[in-house]
Amino acid sequence: MIIVPVKEGESIDRALKRYKRKYEKTGVVKELRNRQKFTKPSIIKREQRMKAIYVQQLRQAEENN
Repeated sequence: MIIVPVKEGESIDRALKRYKRKYEKTGVVKELRNRQKFTKPSIIKREQRMKAIYVQQLRQAEENN
């Protein structure tokens, strides 16, 4: 259960924004979407490898600049 204490004089919009941020960090929605369909382990590994390559290329490009 997510608890977001509302501070004195804080607007509801601000508290709601904090709640949404905490909810997003828990990964509930992401987990639900992943469970909707079965993904083969080989495809999961491939996606992880491609993401790692992409991040590595970004870091190398940042170093060169």
